[in-house]
Amino acid sequence: MKSPVPDYLREVLDSLADNSDGAVADYIPDLKNANPDVFGIAVTTVDGRTHAVGDDETEFSIQSISKPFAYAAALTDRGFDAVANTVGVEPSGEAFNELSLEGESRRPKNPMINAGAIATHSLLGGSVDERVTKAVDFFSTLAGRRLSIDESVCRSEMDTADRNLAIAHMLRNYGIIDDEAHSIVEGYTSQCSINVTVRDLAVMGATLANAGVHPATGDQVVSRAVARQTLSVMAGAGMYDAAGHWLTRVGIPAKSGVAGGLLGALPGQAGVGVFSPRLDSHGNSVRGVKVFERLSDDMGLHLMEAEPYGSSVLRDIRVVDGELRVELQGVIQFTGAENILDALENDDSGAGTVVVDVSRVDRLSDVGRRMVLEGMRRLALDDRTVALIDPDGVLPDPDLGDGRFPEIR
Repeated sequence: MKSPVPDYLREVLDSLADNSDGAVADYIPDLKNANPDVFGIAVTTVDGRTHAVGDDETEFSIQSISKPFAYAAALTDRGFDAVANTVGVEPSGEAFNELSLEGESRRPKNPMINAGAIATHSLLGGSVDERVTKAVDFFSTLAGRRLSIDESVCRSEMDTADRNLAIAHMLRNYGIIDDEAHSIVEGYTSQCSINVTVRDLAVMGATLANAGVHPATGDQVVSRAVARQTLSVMAGAGMYDAAGHWLTRVGIPAKSGVAGGLLGALPGQAGVGVFSPRLDSHGNSVRGVKVFERLSDDMGLHLMEAEPYGSSVLRDIRVVDGELRVELQGVIQFTGAENILDALENDDSGAGTVVVDVSRVDRLSDVGRRMVLEGMRRLALDDRTVALIDPDGVLPDPDLGDGRFPEIR
C-alpha cells in the first residue's frame, strides 16, 4: 500500500501553486534574484519518516530560521543561566530588525529578533571561525547531512548589513556582547547563509519535536530541557509581530526566514519545512503560511488541540484467575499515570495479586514512571503481591523505593 500522506501534501501544494501574493525580499541583492515560483513541502515524523513534495531538494539560505538552532546550541554549550544573562525570552511585538531591549538589563527581548540572535551568536565561540564552525557543525548534525554556506548570499548580506552592524554596536555599548561588532555580525551573517532544503528543515524541526532526539539516528542531539526551551521561545516569539495571531490561528511553534523558508516543530509529532520565496508584510512566506494553516486545520496539528492522555493509557483492568490484571498502553505521562492510580485506588475486587502489564506501553515520562512505581509500592504496603509484565524493558530497574521489587513475569 502506498501512504496517502504524500498525496495529501501534493494536493496542498497544488492548491496553492497559483498564489502569487507577496514579493521576494528585495533589500538583499542575492535574495532579490530568487525564483519566486519555487515551492516545496516536507514533513518528518518523530519516528523518522519524511514525506516531501515539490521542490524538496532545492537549497536556499536558512536566514532567520537559524535563530532557534543557534539558541539551542548556546544553551547546550553555555548553560541556561549564561544565556539568560545575555538574551531574554519575552515576545517583542515588533518587527524582526527592531532594536528591542529590556529597560534595565538592556538584554534583547528574545533570541528570535535580530538583536537577540546577534547576541546569541556571540555565545557560540571566541572568534568568527569558531562561531561559524560551531553553527555549521551543529546544524549539520541536526539535518543529518553536511551543510555548507552560500558565500554569494553571505557577501550580499554583509554589503547591506548596516542595520545589524548598528544593532551590534549598540549591544556592545551596553556590554551585552564583548567582541568587536563587525566580527559578530560577520559570523552571524555566515550563520544565516547556511544552505538547507525543506527536507533538512523538517528533520531539524523533528529533532526539537522529539525532545532533542534525532528521528533518524536516535542520537540525543540536545537535552530534553533545551528542546523544550527552544520550542517555547519559538511559540512565543518565532513569528515576530505576527506571533500572537500565528499561535492562535496555526498553533505550531515556528520560525520564518526572509529567503522564504518556514520551519515548524510540533512537540511529540513532527517537524515541517516549507519553502516559497514570496513574503508578506511580516517577512513570512505567503504560501508557507497557507500550508501551515491547512496542516493545522486538516490534520489537527494545533498545539492546543491535544488528545486527552489520561483516558487512553488504561487499556483494561479486570480480574483474571483471581488476579487483578492492569493492562497499560501508549505513552504514560502525568495525567495518564493519575488515571491509573485512580483506578487502583477505587479497585474493590479484593484480589490479593495485582499484575501490571506494560507490554503495550511505548514510553513512560519521568513523572509517569515515578507515579506508576509509587502506586505499585503502595499496593505492596497493603500486603498485596505485585507482579510486572515488561517484555521490552520500558520500566527498567523497577525498584519500588524501599528495596522491594515486583515479581517479574
